Amino acid sequence: MSALSSRLPAFPWDKLEPYKATAAAHPDGIVDLSVGTPVDSVPALVREALVAAADSPGYPTVWGTTALRDAISGWCERRLGAREVAHTNVLPVVGSKELVAWLPTQLGLGAGDRVAYPRLAYPTYEVGARLCGAEPVVYDDPTELDPEGLRLLWLNSPSNPTGRVIGGGELARIVAWAREHDVLIASDECYFELGWEAEPVSVLHPDVCGGTYEGLIAVHSLSKRSNLAGYRAAFLAGDAAVLGELLQIRKHGGMMTAAPVQAAMAAALGDDAHVAEQRERYLARRSALRAALEAHGFRIEHSEASLYLWATRDERCWETVGHLAELGILVAPGDFYGTAGERFVRVALTATDERVAAAVKRLGEK
Repeated sequence: MSALSSRLPAFPWDKLEPYKATAAAHPDGIVDLSVGTPVDSVPALVREALVAAADSPGYPTVWGTTALRDAISGWCERRLGAREVAHTNVLPVVGSKELVAWLPTQLGLGAGDRVAYPRLAYPTYEVGARLCGAEPVVYDDPTELDPEGLRLLWLNSPSNPTGRVIGGGELARIVAWAREHDVLIASDECYFELGWEAEPVSVLHPDVCGGTYEGLIAVHSLSKRSNLAGYRAAFLAGDAAVLGELLQIRKHGGMMTAAPVQAAMAAALGDDAHVAEQRERYLARRSALRAALEAHGFRIEHSEASLYLWATRDERCWETVGHLAELGILVAPGDFYGTAGERFVRVALTATDERVAAAVKRLGEK
């Protein structure tokens, strides 16, 4: 039996371990700005909803409770500007990474099919293509791709790792091209609530989609906006026919979001105040880190949104990683996200205020 893992690239984060050890040896401890994992508390109203639903002895449904579907639909209309989002247009999933990795398989893709994603991108897009035996393809402009055999086109705005935002006009152009060539668009919009110097736009906005969700699914996560990475709380919205097919497959696969988590998601999606508070925390950390990095000789590119600063000293990324590790600061090398990132590092904003202050102090001393 051949190992499925043989189709996959080496797990990149293992390469960072020696640098993590160096950073951890700093007398004042490590400042870990590598993985974008939330460090702030889960909002009280979300925890209360989780606890209130804790006595859930029965199986949850894959499609989610009526309350959760109402919350997702309402949020899409309120925050994305989408119109007439019915329950058939939404589907909860067990965290967005699971969805990204297994979407090509659940769509029935395989050998002879092609899956495209940005040249600088979250590595799991490639993983998903390889898991089902499809061909992974990178692009700079998706409309310049050969549409032959192209079955799935990933968009990512705001981008991980660069923080780039795709404007509404550009999105509309891409959507029109994809529809012309019968290519399904999956738009990863997990950082939608974290626009700083640009306002993110969803593919589900009527100015982009023309009032129909045909051929479009948007991926959203509560991990960053609500500090729910540990809850594995995410959802899809878009084309009812595609989501209906995914619902049937996920029913057979038992891909159910836990009932207490569904209740927590509904509470989180119904409240905008805690999101605004979290944005302010990230904005303060972003401002402090950006100023310190630039004073230290870094140049920041894009980074107009998301949880990261895309930074360079115009040297190989691993040299930069090593330099910062000596200061006790751990960052992600840009080549984790494609060869186009080999002279950049990704600096996450997900550290406590105390650790961010420590990083700023160290950057100012050297």
